[in-house]
Amino acid sequence: MTTNPMYSSLVAVGDSFTEGMSDLMPDGSYRGWADLLAGRMAAGAPGFRYANLAVRGKLISQILEEQVGVAAAMGADVITLVGGLNDTLRPKCDMGRVKGLLTEAVERLAPSCKQLVLMRSPGRQGPVLERFRPRMEELFTCVDDLAERHGAVVVDLYGAPALGDPRMWDVDRLHLTAEGHRRVAEAVWQRLGYPPEDPRWHAPIPATAPPGWVARRAADARFTRQHLLPWIGRRLTCRSSGDGRPAKRPELLPYEPAADAEA
Repeated sequence: MTTNPMYSSLVAVGDSFTEGMSDLMPDGSYRGWADLLAGRMAAGAPGFRYANLAVRGKLISQILEEQVGVAAAMGADVITLVGGLNDTLRPKCDMGRVKGLLTEAVERLAPSCKQLVLMRSPGRQGPVLERFRPRMEELFTCVDDLAERHGAVVVDLYGAPALGDPRMWDVDRLHLTAEGHRRVAEAVWQRLGYPPEDPRWHAPIPATAPPGWVARRAADARFTRQHLLPWIGRRLTCRSSGDGRPAKRPELLPYEPAADAEA
């Protein structure tokens, strides 16, 4: 890994995690770790270009079909690929197929860029993670193997205590808060060889008094009504939150800081 690398372009590929949910901007759009990373990379590279092809709700098959070919054709210096986790959270999941599709995506992207970045995605503490942990860890083993074979770097968010803390997750319990996204951007920044700005991004956050029983039950009821039931409804009707939604940065264009508030 080099020190102070000079990359001139970045393309982000994936699902809601890379789109930036739930790092909400004042205008109702999402920013997220990839936008934050692009801003930091652009600060030291005049003419830096950035595209974000990620769309919420996408499965690895959709990422491969809709995003990978576009990203490979852009010829960016750095490509980030995070996908497959949505598949592992489905009641029925063919892990052999998921790993095969992820392998194809990596095989197409790795030769098209100077540095491919893969991730072991963060996992929120709680019963949902415990239920799907075996699938997630099987996926992450595949990520590690692919990185070794194709010269990609892996950002280990799954092993970061801070990102397992429920306080780093939004009320939907599926997406990181703004602080969580900031830490992810820092993790990728460091893994690319840039000097740390927050060496302890992965460290546990200070303990606080847990919410009382009434507050927890109210939060559970709100989560069920606003997030869980709509999610179940989409699964039963074979719909996705990303259906018909375009990528927020579909072209590899010069990065402009003001675009974060407009994306």
